[in-house]
Amino acid sequence: MQKRQLGQNGPMVSAIGLGAWSFGGAYGPTDEAESHATLAGALELGIDFIDTANVYGNGVSETVIGTFIKDHPNRFRIATKAGIWRHPETNVRGFNNAPDYLRAELEKSLTRLGIDHVELFYIHRRDPNLPIEEVTGTLVRFIDEGKIGGFGFSEIAPWSLRRAAAVYPVMAVQSEYSLWTRSPEVGMIRACKDLGTAFVPFSPLGRGMFVADPPDPAGFADNDFRKNSPRFLEPNFSANLKALEPFREFASTRGANPAALAVAWTLSRGDHLIPIPGTRSLAHLRDHAEGAALALSADDLAEIDRILPPGFAHGDRYSDAQWPGAERYC
Repeated sequence: MQKRQLGQNGPMVSAIGLGAWSFGGAYGPTDEAESHATLAGALELGIDFIDTANVYGNGVSETVIGTFIKDHPNRFRIATKAGIWRHPETNVRGFNNAPDYLRAELEKSLTRLGIDHVELFYIHRRDPNLPIEEVTGTLVRFIDEGKIGGFGFSEIAPWSLRRAAAVYPVMAVQSEYSLWTRSPEVGMIRACKDLGTAFVPFSPLGRGMFVADPPDPAGFADNDFRKNSPRFLEPNFSANLKALEPFREFASTRGANPAALAVAWTLSRGDHLIPIPGTRSLAHLRDHAEGAALALSADDLAEIDRILPPGFAHGDRYSDAQWPGAERYC
């Protein structure tokens, strides 16, 4: 597995990471044994960068990773997140970047993971009422205390990144980016490159749409994130499924599975990109890892662009209820 640097002063990590949201049941039921098999497979494939968060399964994802790394210490570089908060009485979703809250959540994450340090700690969503410069100062203190190696932000705008980076180097920015979600090309990927910040695309496989066997929305559980996602609702879903047929055919002519082709495309967008496709399936993980070894020519990239031009997807990437917290900039 090729390596890429996690920020200008960060460690070298596998070019493809593993997103662990599904370990907490985001896309259907799972168990510890299945997650552990996926983590073991990641090590065999040379994948050493794991992405999780305190809210993934309300701590389940971090706990499952913790029980695995207890017997496999110092094998993974781990990123986790905090900042999404629910009111204890109303359960209304909001965002909390206050120093005491972030510190308490980081300590809980470290306890669940069974370690005293994470390589990367993200603000999962920004609290717009708190200046990002103040939040950055809190995160710098965590670095000074040895609790985190570096920090990042998820789903922020380029102008927020530049404000934070003026205080201290930002290790990574995480945003949704794939062949059907191209908005980071309007400023964010370039801003990260300019500032020495790694750009970490999540959902580079379109939440399962770019795999060999795309999902059937009829089988989504009630708590599946895609249940109310516009791109998975009709008539959008059928239109998107049809649009992806030529892409799967092109992958076949290249002797590749479509997931590997989609990952390879993402890697081709810049040497500071480290995509983190998520899965709880070892078979799917092997498909993703093939993308790191798949070299795409200029002709390949031109053909992919012809088949799936920017903006081809039908429907927004989030519903109105899912949008709050993600900063819009285009």
